[in-house]
Amino acid sequence: MTGNLEYYKVFYYVAKCGSVTAAAAELSISQPAVSQVIKQLEKQLEVRLFRRAARGVQLTGEGRLLFEYVEKGYEQIELGEKKLRQMQNFDMGEIRIGASDMTLQYYLLPFLEKFHEQYPGIKIIVTNAPTPETLGLLKDGRIDFGVVSTPFSEATGVKSVFVRKIEDIFVAGRRFISYKNKMLDLQELEKLPLVFLEKGTSTRSYMDAFLLQNGVVVQPEFELATSDMIVQFVLRNLGVGCVVRDFAEEFIQSGMLFELRFNKIIPKRSFCAVKSTRKQLSAAAEKLFQLMELEKNDS
Repeated sequence: MTGNLEYYKVFYYVAKCGSVTAAAAELSISQPAVSQVIKQLEKQLEVRLFRRAARGVQLTGEGRLLFEYVEKGYEQIELGEKKLRQMQNFDMGEIRIGASDMTLQYYLLPFLEKFHEQYPGIKIIVTNAPTPETLGLLKDGRIDFGVVSTPFSEATGVKSVFVRKIEDIFVAGRRFISYKNKMLDLQELEKLPLVFLEKGTSTRSYMDAFLLQNGVVVQPEFELATSDMIVQFVLRNLGVGCVVRDFAEEFIQSGMLFELRFNKIIPKRSFCAVKSTRKQLSAAAEKLFQLMELEKNDS
């Protein structure tokens, strides 16, 4: 194959236009330059590609054969360039995100809604998974970035950006009304029927570690997959639930649930956006990541 692909570009336009003059105008180069390129290409291929016609030029049999392949290739290149421009202008593309139920519902969803309104051509794929699994997906390159909750081990090659604080609380219903407005010792939790998230989530790991640091060892009566389900169990007086405040706030405000108070403050945690430092984000993914980074909520 000739080493100069520009020759084929000129060949494509001469064949398409049927005229050296018209091709020169399309390419914004001189007519002699076009003629010289065609001569060089014919010389390298050792075949005649065009013959003179009453109006311009016509492809020879060999020229038509070559044009069938060049046309497909050149138009595919043009299509590729068009798609690339669309991606750069956010008219098309794909973003793959990893997020847990909690980070999706109480942080990420409004950003996805806003981003989709601005760039409806961008396809967004969300993989719903707890923090450890989301970090694994990021490591394996199966997502562009994730939104996770602390604590988590920051691996090499991962950049994390704090985006919002969260607060873990214990909530109860009318069955435990005697505990309302009382200042409790954390040891009281060992006597209560507890409803926790399953092990393997950052929320469960955090609470287990915090209680253990304070000499409290609990054996939850129920271990559930989602915080929403914990709230439902608590509403039915099946136990005292440990959840991030957002999940129970509506029911606390309505008086259906109340928050237990302790003489030891449970430190707040954070939502963080995480991405790989070893792989560059697409323009669309970087745009969404920056949007979250700029609108941090320290509350």
